[in-house]
Amino acid sequence: MTQDTLSEAEYDAITDAAAHWCMRLHAADCTDEERRAFEQWHAAHPLHAFEYEAMLEIWDVAEHLPRPEPAPVVLPGSQRSRPWRQYAVAAGVCALALPLAAYTGWNLGWLPNSYQHFAATAAVRQVTLSDGSQLELNLNTDLTFSNYKNERRVTLKKGEAFFTVSHDLTHPFIVRAGEGQIRVTGTRFNVWLYEDQVRVNLIEGSVLVTSDATLPGDGLRLGPSMQARYRHGDYMPQISQTYANDTALAWRSGKLVLDNLALNEALPLINRYLNNPLMLADTSTGSIRVGGVYNIKELHNLVNSLPKVLPVYLTRNKEGNPVINSLPQKPVKN
Repeated sequence: MTQDTLSEAEYDAITDAAAHWCMRLHAADCTDEERRAFEQWHAAHPLHAFEYEAMLEIWDVAEHLPRPEPAPVVLPGSQRSRPWRQYAVAAGVCALALPLAAYTGWNLGWLPNSYQHFAATAAVRQVTLSDGSQLELNLNTDLTFSNYKNERRVTLKKGEAFFTVSHDLTHPFIVRAGEGQIRVTGTRFNVWLYEDQVRVNLIEGSVLVTSDATLPGDGLRLGPSMQARYRHGDYMPQISQTYANDTALAWRSGKLVLDNLALNEALPLINRYLNNPLMLADTSTGSIRVGGVYNIKELHNLVNSLPKVLPVYLTRNKEGNPVINSLPQKPVKN
């Protein structure tokens, strides 16, 4: 195999190998020896890395394919059955290679006819989805869009995005964030995700929010100027009203506004912009309140400035993360 020109058979061999390594590295029984072999293969040719990254995106789409019916009992000595997602990846590869398979998968609602991946790292980014919807991505945001026959689906992997959804009553728009989802037909709203916490702010139109996408029902309906919050284990999202001076969308202007928040509430908003998240030494430190307006690109400067504006000092834990400690209170003299 030469560096400059590859035959069709050589391209196919790389694609097959990428699919194999994608399945093996996601398998529970993948060995250290296999992982070392993968690293060697990955570094052997620039196309290996490119095809493997493409296969990881197919893996994400394959998560939504229907699970196959239970296979017949496997007799001793025969080939061991594989997890359903491995078959899903194989189906995805075939769909890319065979137009008929892709067309059939689209008609059955199994495969999208459009798949897009977007990420924003050091700057806010504006993108347009294949359905015409407009998105604005905050720093450190990663999401994918898949257009299926019966629905449009965004998976927010991390970060925050503002959505202006193209109206289509017959083709709902679903945003999956954490364990829940937001269902709309056409509206403007913001979704923030950090670890297992999700916050939805509705600006215009209406959305249905559920905290657990596996539960029956469409969830709770939000109207304009309403907010929903949920996290792992919540049976239902918490609904509240927002006001004209709400600062949840200040990031669109490059700002983070902390309006006299307790540190335990402020840290998730701060940490999503930091490489090494701030930690709290104890619950009493978490009750200390902080305020101010900060540039989202310079929040690392906030870390060292905290002891100058709050009664705290910083230490480091064994992982190297900064830890906020409250200063001991001086005894009151009688």
